[in-house]
Amino acid sequence: MCGIVGLFLKDKNLEPQLGALLSDMLIIMSDRGPDSAGIAIYGTPADGVDKLTLQSADPRADFTGLEEILASASGETAKVTVRSTHAVVTFDSEYLIAIRSALAEACPNIRIMGSGESVEIYKEVGLPKDVVARFDIAAMSGSHGIGHTRMATESAVTTLGAHPFSTGADQCLVHNGSLSNHNNLRRDLKREGMIFETENDTEVAAAYLTAKLAEGKNLGEALNGAVDDLDGFFTFVVGTKSGFGVVRDAIACKPAVMAETDQYVAFGSEYRALVNLPGIDTARVWEPEPATVYFWEH
Repeated sequence: MCGIVGLFLKDKNLEPQLGALLSDMLIIMSDRGPDSAGIAIYGTPADGVDKLTLQSADPRADFTGLEEILASASGETAKVTVRSTHAVVTFDSEYLIAIRSALAEACPNIRIMGSGESVEIYKEVGLPKDVVARFDIAAMSGSHGIGHTRMATESAVTTLGAHPFSTGADQCLVHNGSLSNHNNLRRDLKREGMIFETENDTEVAAAYLTAKLAEGKNLGEALNGAVDDLDGFFTFVVGTKSGFGVVRDAIACKPAVMAETDQYVAFGSEYRALVNLPGIDTARVWEPEPATVYFWEH
């Protein structure tokens, strides 16, 4: 089952509405996946600044004093913004390795949901309307984002099992479908140095793309490779720092629809996820073709 939404804004005037538009799209998809939800928001990166999105099962204990813990590791540049069970840490880019080391040593129960110059990832168990309200997603601005509401079929209902999955800087992926060769791929990727947090097949797909990008392939080439190398059925929506891409397997049995206007490109598992977008009545609307990569970039 599961529901996917994505929105890539061409019109900068819409950027203050990104969070609100994505939230509405995701809530409409609730009956495709009521057990957990997540959203990745891509904002405008600041020169020389990195960020980490952190998650804790006990945020009162783990986030209290976090800025002070990271102060020496960040040259006093770390700033912490807490949103419920998540926190976003921003800091000068030169301190990334030191920050990660300090977190691993002083805060072993904290999980890193995402990293990069522009992405923030928020995900939790519960209905989409509750998840987006918990993190006040509707108030967020940005250039593009993707979201997912999950019906767990291959793993437990947990925060770490929710989408999006991020295995590379400013890269994340959401998935509707099921892979059949993910265990073999996971073993191969582990030998190449990839680290996995869950048994979810979607994390394997994200890591596959990260590995291909590390080989020097661009996202389009990596997504084309996924069509050949990943067995099963899937619709992927992938976010990067500058854009987002879509690909379906060769059978394309999972529903998907896209819409494009002069202001945006939008993706939904069903058309009803798009009906409240501005100008949707005059948009070009189509079903993405099987085994075909679509990608938009700023």
